[in-house]
Amino acid sequence: MRTKVNAFTLTEMVIVMIISVIVMSLAFTVLSMVKRHMLSIQNNFSLNTEFNRLEQALWIDASQHNTIDYDPLNGTLTFRAQLDSTIYDFRDNRYILKDKDTFKIELGKKTFFFNADEVDKGNVDAFKLELPKPFKNQSLFIFKKNDAKQFID
Repeated sequence: MRTKVNAFTLTEMVIVMIISVIVMSLAFTVLSMVKRHMLSIQNNFSLNTEFNRLEQALWIDASQHNTIDYDPLNGTLTFRAQLDSTIYDFRDNRYILKDKDTFKIELGKKTFFFNADEVDKGNVDAFKLELPKPFKNQSLFIFKKNDAKQFID
């Protein structure tokens, strides 16, 4: 007497394997999309953090120093006070150097002002730094109030 063993046929096994492969490929596709999305979020966060750090440093230096000078030949923005000075170097558009600190920000247009007029060099009391288009055209505007010494020199 023969007893029948309960088992899956070869066709049923192949169908299960095909369905499993389809489900796994969908899972890997979704995983790669999520990974790319997380990477772009991380890059945006990193850029915004650097941008905020630069803005904070510029506001602090503008409020603590008496004069601000821009030298287009050297690409430097110098904040001066009686006891110290701080120099921002804009020569390379991929980053900004401040003494021993580096801000990894690519700058677009730089506009400098003195007494509400746009200037190319010399004394500055306000400036606007803009990021290029791929970075959502963010910009920051830094200014300081002039004291009488600014108009005497």
